[in-house]
Amino acid sequence: MKFITDNAERWITATVLLAVTTIVGLIDNDLLMWVYLGAFYFVGFHESIKLFDIQRKSPYLYATVIWITAYFYPNPDDLFFIMAIFFGAKLAYTQEHIKKKLLIPFLYPVSGFLFMFMLYRDFGINWMLWLLVIVAITDTGAFFVGKGIGKTQFSPTSPNKTLEGVIGGVLFATVAGTAIGGYFMELVPLVVAFIVSILTSIASVFGDLFESYIKREAGVKDSGDIFPGHGGVLDRLDGYLFGAIIMLIALRALL
Repeated sequence: MKFITDNAERWITATVLLAVTTIVGLIDNDLLMWVYLGAFYFVGFHESIKLFDIQRKSPYLYATVIWITAYFYPNPDDLFFIMAIFFGAKLAYTQEHIKKKLLIPFLYPVSGFLFMFMLYRDFGINWMLWLLVIVAITDTGAFFVGKGIGKTQFSPTSPNKTLEGVIGGVLFATVAGTAIGGYFMELVPLVVAFIVSILTSIASVFGDLFESYIKREAGVKDSGDIFPGHGGVLDRLDGYLFGAIIMLIALRALL
């Protein structure tokens, strides 16, 4: 009980987010999903710009063009690679090496949001729910297993994360993901559900670790403060941004 009362703000924020996400999922409308993900996309992009200490305003224009195009373009995940070629060509032409780091926010978080939107477009809301369950259980399982038996540091990047916690989180998420995606929801065959679940879970661990790394490099505790008790969009969605990419790639490869 003390754990809940000591983290009341965090629980309230999580409940509101879950409620809004549930409503959006139940409505299951393409335009609404684009708007909903877009809200996180722009806030997360702004947080990334600050974390990477990019002073120019032009990335916001590029990010806006990408997200608007994503709604009309049949394969939104292609847009990251188009942007990479654009930046490469511009860098070669102008020889302004400062532009090199302008590409980083388009790798993180833009590519993750594009793949998330494409997961919805290609497969539907049930697969988005599947992603939500896998990443959430990975995170929750790692926390409780780490608190209970964790002793071995997983990485210096995130000192509080333990190897035992990570393994426990991945195991719980793999079992739950396989059961939900392969048995209860019958989205894919059990073998495919197992492979997708474990790969997505592992990817989400490193999504969380990567966000910890860029915060450490920037010398900040949180990526933002939009979510009371949770920090910013990147603090809340870090695992999903890596997990969505791997899930979509795995589903395309296996189905």
